Amino acid sequence: MDYRKNNDRRLLLWFFAVATAVKLLLIPSYRSTDFEVHRNWLAITHSLPLTKWYFDETSQWTLDYPPFFAYFERFLSVFARLVDPRIVNLHSGLDYDAESVIYFQRISVILSDLCLLYGVYRLTRKLDPMKRNLICALVIWSPGLLIVDHIHFQYNGFLLGWLLLSISFLQEGRDLLGGFLFSVLLCFKHLFAVAAPVYFVYLLRHYCWSGLVTGVRRLVTIGAVVVAVFAAAYGPFIYHGQIQQVISRMFPFGRGLCHAYWAPNFWVFYIILDKGLAFLLRKLGFDIQIPSASFTGGLVGNSSPFAVLPQITPLITFAMVSLAIFPCLVKAWKKTHPWLVARWIAYAYTCGFLFGWHVHEKASLHFTIPLAIVAVQSVEDAKHYFLVSIVSCYSLFPLLYEPQEYPIKVLLLLLHSTVMLLGFTAQYAENKAQKESGEIKSKFKIGCFEKSYLMGLFIVEMVSQFLHPYFLGDKFPFIPLMLISTYCTVGIMYSWIWQLRRILT
Repeated sequence: MDYRKNNDRRLLLWFFAVATAVKLLLIPSYRSTDFEVHRNWLAITHSLPLTKWYFDETSQWTLDYPPFFAYFERFLSVFARLVDPRIVNLHSGLDYDAESVIYFQRISVILSDLCLLYGVYRLTRKLDPMKRNLICALVIWSPGLLIVDHIHFQYNGFLLGWLLLSISFLQEGRDLLGGFLFSVLLCFKHLFAVAAPVYFVYLLRHYCWSGLVTGVRRLVTIGAVVVAVFAAAYGPFIYHGQIQQVISRMFPFGRGLCHAYWAPNFWVFYIILDKGLAFLLRKLGFDIQIPSASFTGGLVGNSSPFAVLPQITPLITFAMVSLAIFPCLVKAWKKTHPWLVARWIAYAYTCGFLFGWHVHEKASLHFTIPLAIVAVQSVEDAKHYFLVSIVSCYSLFPLLYEPQEYPIKVLLLLLHSTVMLLGFTAQYAENKAQKESGEIKSKFKIGCFEKSYLMGLFIVEMVSQFLHPYFLGDKFPFIPLMLISTYCTVGIMYSWIWQLRRILT
């Protein structure tokens, strides 16, 4: 048994070592504005007292994450100052891009992925070797994480590690620890709160619903744990009377319905329909004004960014997300099985991605990573994951728009697809003898819909990347992005419907 555990750990470390080698090679690659965002947060938290963190406007990249992430940046700033004091200088550090800051921030992301590694380890340590290795490959070698964290630049692997740790404790029946870790995660990044209703219903039913006395005691206990976590995060700002400023920074509803790059969600269809109707009505002679407000920059005065269709407000998106999640909450109440938690959480994040306000394209990682856990549970789940993970990764392609990164993102997606195809084929071989002989006849087969959709994805890429620049040049530059967003939205909506049907059956 000890030999098997040691072997499992060595294999997991091998997965992580290979991923780390790739990440180190990506250090000189393209960096988004998020790189300067996080460098500025290092400077804010190091140079200023806590009472000024959420007020500082030295840079346009103001601090807008919850306090635990600010504390995390403060921790990193201690080491940043040792590497290069200018990194944490609030004024001279603006737009600083020396090798010292590049290597420091890149390596800080790589090291923070140890949290993801531990989350994967806890989730998979009791699974059979085939399932364990497959999840490790899908999560640790995730092309989406490589693109978003180690090229574009963010700390999603670190945050998703907390989520996986929480799920692992829930699956083991250790609900209090699972709830505690999720509370900590919310104080690192509030956008994970979309799954909070699932946690609330599940913990209430599974942990607290056990007799009047025991139930009340457990409810008070878990309530106290959550309050303690939030008090540790927000307490100093409440004490200084700054909580309103912190909340306004975390929820900047003025930023608009969509992100600068439209995430592939429901609102893409709504926007395109509005533009199409406006164009048609103008051709028919109607006086349709061009909106002065932006879809990505919020409302201007009382004007709407829509020319024809009704204005969408944050309250409407909140209602739509809540309505979409509701069937899952009913199921979680009726059938509180720990092994279904990952499925419910992934579904909640899919709902938030499809119908939420100002959704970032990177948020697709919130459901594709938990779905990797679900993918090893049945061949149907594997087929679904195969499609949605490809769609999610492809939807991130516009983030890397420089020519030198094009071969990297294509290669990452092709390698990921190959790993999935080989892994799922072996996992769902019809019998053990076939797995051992290598002559595998598998239940995992890509269906006609999936093949047709993926062929369409290939055509969209050819049009966006090659045909459009060749025939139209710089004309209509919005067409490639619109094509990718619209087509990927179809795939994500298919995934949402598929997950809903799976949950209800």
